[in-house]
Amino acid sequence: MIPALSREVKDVALALCDGLSGALSEKVKACILEGRWDDLIKIEVDPRNYSHPESYFSDVACTSFLRKYEPLPTTVDRKKVAVDGFFEAEMCCYRTNQRLQPFLGNTYGVEDEAMMEFILLIRKEVVDLIGPRPPSSPAGIHNHIPWMRSPFEVSAFMEGGMSGRFGPGSTYGDRGVFTTIPDKMSSSPTITRGAWSFLVPWSGTLWAKAVASRGESIEFVRGNRFTTVTKDCTKHRGICVGPSINLFFQLAYGEAMKGRLESKGLNLLTAPDLHRLVACEASITGKRATIDLSQASDNQAYNLVKLVLPPQWFEPLNDLREPTTEIEVDGVMKTIVLEKFSAMGNGYTFELETVIFMAICNAIYRLHGHKPLPSKNVFVFGDDIIVNTELAADVIAALRFFGFKPNEKKTFLAGPFRESCGGDYFEGVDVRPYFLKELPSEPQQFIAMANGLRRMVRENHFAGVRGRGIHRAWFRALDALPSDIKRCRGPESLGDLVIHDETEFWQTRTRSSIRYLRVYRPATFKQVNWDHFDSEVLLAGACYGVPSNVPLGKPWGGGFIIPRDGVTGYKQGWVRYS
Repeated sequence: MIPALSREVKDVALALCDGLSGALSEKVKACILEGRWDDLIKIEVDPRNYSHPESYFSDVACTSFLRKYEPLPTTVDRKKVAVDGFFEAEMCCYRTNQRLQPFLGNTYGVEDEAMMEFILLIRKEVVDLIGPRPPSSPAGIHNHIPWMRSPFEVSAFMEGGMSGRFGPGSTYGDRGVFTTIPDKMSSSPTITRGAWSFLVPWSGTLWAKAVASRGESIEFVRGNRFTTVTKDCTKHRGICVGPSINLFFQLAYGEAMKGRLESKGLNLLTAPDLHRLVACEASITGKRATIDLSQASDNQAYNLVKLVLPPQWFEPLNDLREPTTEIEVDGVMKTIVLEKFSAMGNGYTFELETVIFMAICNAIYRLHGHKPLPSKNVFVFGDDIIVNTELAADVIAALRFFGFKPNEKKTFLAGPFRESCGGDYFEGVDVRPYFLKELPSEPQQFIAMANGLRRMVRENHFAGVRGRGIHRAWFRALDALPSDIKRCRGPESLGDLVIHDETEFWQTRTRSSIRYLRVYRPATFKQVNWDHFDSEVLLAGACYGVPSNVPLGKPWGGGFIIPRDGVTGYKQGWVRYS
């Protein structure tokens, strides 16, 4: 039986408690020494109860170190928590759908006329953000005509710059290790009946040609399949794995929304960095509030999406959504007709929720006479929201009406603390703790842990009370490394290839005036040989742009691809550095 904590992890955790000596350090230390894991995860730290950033940090760094440590043997049934969350969200969406139905059918009463005006304002904001139709939807198509039902519309999809793409993970029919792009092209494609019209553009792909060459048929499925992935020691994260063809085109619409948002000033690639900067400033000035939502994706009700999206956006997204979920409850597989529009695992869910939340915020701004400027005075990245403090209460009220639940523990409207996109700030001081998530057993994992601890110092040296407190734990993490690997030290810009340390401790060498740093880097990888796939899949993969490692002098079929999480070994080496 694997112990709850390895000796190395236990030493680091105890050293962290001893070094920081916060108000809760002894309590955390006692739980670790006595193996009271359920008691440990119940120790919570609320920044609202602190008046100084360093006293808060000393407590939160100790209590958070093992909070997301997945191997911790708590008594919580983590999968059940995820399943219960699924049904809780479905009930919430059901209530939201019932509440919004009168607005869809124009059967609302006089008392709801103001709300209908607000909904219309949100709808205008959605159009302003992503346009009245997708990029490939032909201009002039009438709203009452089902989207993409004619050859003209199919041609517009293919010529309009939108194209499907593969995601990195599982699909309804592709799971386990068989999730590389060639694997997905080699299996029987899956699709829901509602997405049948997308078979026309799909049939023009080399993927479809590869399927036809094998004489395989498409499998129609009712919807998606619920599964869980590890999150922390208290719960698993629920996701819904959808059919491969649905997902292929869902990702296209997600990219289309992302492009439209970028044209309006909201760049989803750089938004997290911007959110952290804004949250840091807000923790000093108090001029902005940070809002976080619980289960935002799962609480995105069907009628809300239908109510605020233009018909020419709603129709293709609705065709591509999965209307049901297969989920195991008490050992029995059940099929649930969904109240939500889409869930985590759908290829456009993140972009869609970003659009809807931004539109709701923008509408509130306009009602108060403010001009909303994405990424300038209103900031949205998925369910991470930052708005002007004086408007935050109204934004939250609107979100609640539409079925969303602010996470009270992570929403901050007042006080000296703000949190957004993985950045925690107390009066402008970075107080983000380090979360150990997996059992470290190999050198690269201990390097990552040591670097995570060092990042909490935030300076380039272990100075000050915080630095000296963490220094002890950092040394304990390095104690687990062989002496030769301890010499692999360098800057934070090289990530976990090196132990982050001061310049004088870097091991370098120079050849032909070029400087090199000693690193501990990936050296061996899982290899999926192209010879396992037929010629049509080889051609489709080459045209799609699947990275291939081809030995010199050998044809394409002699090469291999490296699957996701394919690193199998590490070794010391040298990298060029300037």
